[in-house]
Amino acid sequence: MKIAGAFAVALLAFCCFGTADAETIKVGVVLPYSGPMSDLGNQIDKAFGLYIKLHAKDLGDNKIELIKRDEGPPSGANARTVVTELITNDKVKLLTGFVFSPSAIAVAPLVTQVKMPMIIANAGTAWITDLSPYIVRFSFSMWDPAYPMGTYAATKLGCKTAAAGFTDFPPGQDSTLAFKTAFEKAGGKVVDEVRFGPPGPVPDFTPFFQRVKDEHPDCFYVFVPSGAHAAGVMKTYGDLNMRQAGVRLIGPMDLIPDYELAHMSDAAIGLVVMASYSDDLDTAGNQEFVKAWHDAYGPNSYPDFMSAAGMDTMAGIFHVINTLHGNLDDGAKVIDTLKGWKHEGVRGPIEIDPQTRDVIQPERAEEVVKKPDGKLGIKVLETYPAVKDECKVLKLGRCR
Repeated sequence: MKIAGAFAVALLAFCCFGTADAETIKVGVVLPYSGPMSDLGNQIDKAFGLYIKLHAKDLGDNKIELIKRDEGPPSGANARTVVTELITNDKVKLLTGFVFSPSAIAVAPLVTQVKMPMIIANAGTAWITDLSPYIVRFSFSMWDPAYPMGTYAATKLGCKTAAAGFTDFPPGQDSTLAFKTAFEKAGGKVVDEVRFGPPGPVPDFTPFFQRVKDEHPDCFYVFVPSGAHAAGVMKTYGDLNMRQAGVRLIGPMDLIPDYELAHMSDAAIGLVVMASYSDDLDTAGNQEFVKAWHDAYGPNSYPDFMSAAGMDTMAGIFHVINTLHGNLDDGAKVIDTLKGWKHEGVRGPIEIDPQTRDVIQPERAEEVVKKPDGKLGIKVLETYPAVKDECKVLKLGRCR
């Protein structure tokens, strides 16, 4: 009787309480699934899918459901609309994605109002995390690659003068300010700042690049929103023979997303970027990641820095779900769970800064080279470990 009674109690506990912690967590994913920059959203979307495929069992009885919405063009208007729908109609517990900074900026007041955790997988304008205590960023601040690039260009590449060209929206303005701040602090001089116009369709870069070629600075620092824009930059740089004219092209990792680098011409050889990730990184963790990516998406599909951030973003979301046992009702608790979190990701060791809620990560000076197989790749020249957002360190502009 005692055994039977104990068994009955255990069975009752299992039936009534055993699955009480099991939850299906709805996560709203906001990425550009259409338009000329949908390839950027595609890189993150693939990473989310791959991480879930590889790690779904790590959630135990809990499950994750991604509810995807189109971020639309980089204006922010569509993002606010779909986020409102995700919160009110779909009852999501958490938001993630956000390629474009204007989207994240537009949504910030809304997530603050409803106390909805928002985990950014790309949008890089430095002061976005200052807009709401419910925002955590796993990707980068524009200052992460741009500030060390300014120092490296002046001290290691021998650039005494530089022009800066940028797509004219908050990330481009931020990236240029970061580069200029560090470059001039290290003794260089920015002689021109060239605005390429707003984001959207790829512009004709020729008049902008010809202007810089005529000015003949030692280096030309360029920021564009990656993807097809990066391909357009490299084509124009090559067509105008700027390298032969003595103008060295440099920039952040956006200039050579790995899926575009595979198709770029030899004009890209010698380009130096500052990057948190490349699929050529020679680490065991990255080799496993790249193999899993090719197994999932084919040999001609390449992960890039957005994919790497997407993997780490989803790792952070899994961490939250497991730590809070599937209960994500308290947005402040979700954010607190991520503060100070450390993770060995495909980029290397990362941490979420408990003060700024921004990622701390390694940045690497990388040079584009031709590999023995004839394809373009990168060679790491120097590594800056544990890079923080220098905009917030210096408290410049809107950073605090």
